[in-house]
Amino acid sequence: MQLTINIPDNFLISVKEKQEDFIKTMLFNHALILYRKNKLSLGKAAELAGYDRLTFIQKLQLENETIYDYEPELVNEMVNNAQQTLALLK
Repeated sequence: MQLTINIPDNFLISVKEKQEDFIKTMLFNHALILYRKNKLSLGKAAELAGYDRLTFIQKLQLENETIYDYEPELVNEMVNNAQQTLALLK
């Protein structure tokens, strides 16, 4: 899909960015918003932003963003395992 957005010519001068950098930043920020809202997985957000998964994770770390990419079933399993381990230690 191609998206066209009209931005005034002098805008890039005002923000002191090249067109390519501005587009990359816009895509990253939108991918980050969708990731935060759990609308996109980590992998899909990376794809939307135009990064591979590892690079996207590194960019998230620079933004101090929590990196969470577990399926709910896996989280439940991990919690159950932790509870069972704690019960054995008592």
